[in-house]
Amino acid sequence: MAATRRPGRNHLFIPGPTNIPDRVLRAMHVPSEDHRSPSFPELVKPLLQDSKIVFGSTAGTIILFPSSGTGIWESALSNTLCRGDKVLTSRYGQFSHLWVDMAQRLGLEVIVQEEEWGTGADPQKIEEALRADKDHAIKAVMVVHNETATGVTSDIAAVRKALDAAGHPALLFVDGISSIGSLPFYMDEWKVDCAIAGSQKGFMLPAGLGLICISPKALKIAEGGAGRNDRLGHAYFAWKDQLAANATGYFPYTPVLPLLYGLREALAIVKEEGLENIYHRHHVLAEATRQAVAAWGLKPCAKEPKWNSDTVTAIVVPEGADAAKVITHAYDRYNLSLGAGLSKVAGKVFRIGHLGDLNELSLLGAIAGAEMAMLDCGIKVTPGSGVAAASSYLRENPLHKA
Repeated sequence: MAATRRPGRNHLFIPGPTNIPDRVLRAMHVPSEDHRSPSFPELVKPLLQDSKIVFGSTAGTIILFPSSGTGIWESALSNTLCRGDKVLTSRYGQFSHLWVDMAQRLGLEVIVQEEEWGTGADPQKIEEALRADKDHAIKAVMVVHNETATGVTSDIAAVRKALDAAGHPALLFVDGISSIGSLPFYMDEWKVDCAIAGSQKGFMLPAGLGLICISPKALKIAEGGAGRNDRLGHAYFAWKDQLAANATGYFPYTPVLPLLYGLREALAIVKEEGLENIYHRHHVLAEATRQAVAAWGLKPCAKEPKWNSDTVTAIVVPEGADAAKVITHAYDRYNLSLGAGLSKVAGKVFRIGHLGDLNELSLLGAIAGAEMAMLDCGIKVTPGSGVAAASSYLRENPLHKA
């Protein structure tokens, strides 16, 4: 008779949702309460201030929506832009593609700069397009900071320099869903106008809470469009409604209350570890993963080291191998969840997510499981090679700086 129970826990190494710290799980275990009560603002108001730290902002305004990150994409576009407006974006993976698709479906004219999958946004091409836009018809530049489909991180500081060099007033929208809270992100320094995040990645929470940090410039544009009949429609994602209620510590409709308690505890964890330590830890774990990939004789999907993501590594399997089989086998045999290849790289890559609440031994378990799954599926890697390379690197590189 086949066993029906799997001992131990599932090892979650997709690039989100990520592992939830036990203390965050406990913090979310709360009874229902009245979200109109006189004491409710005591929970909400500090969250709206403390969340800005993770975005690298003091000047920005936080809004918390009961939503995935996709909804926050829509809020950024619909509160600031009008039907027929031009937006400029780069497409180099599944999530940058989906943002293009949304913008088009909302009624925007999207100028798409196609980049090879495995690379990211090209600041020079962005600058050239903006310089050519003499009438400033382009109202926003949209960039996915960390493309999880390919394990690529784009240089947002360089994109900002491109806007400034072109002397262009376009808004800068950045999808930081798989970067904010894990990779260095400096909203004010980079003059990002809308920074978009989701609870299920660096914030170490379940999915369902969308966060946006909005610059004063973007807020002013949103307020200035009131009454225009060509403004993109928005009701659920209206900033005006949220901000009016948030000013007194409430929400215009029912919030995701357990996630708010979880966010409070997650922010406490971030403060305790420190953002610079968090960024360093993610880099060390990512580099250990890349050391394992090299020891296996394989390559990441990222075309050059400058594109390497410190939150997820997409690993290209040898010609003739099926990455989907590796993923299925890892789950069925070893209770290990690896990220699937998406769209153009489906069946060609599997992904190891190394973001959120992780340490050395957690990561080594994922590397060992991926190694065993590849061997079982006929991919000829040297047994133990990836684990040895990663562990050697980790022994020499502490997760926190002294």
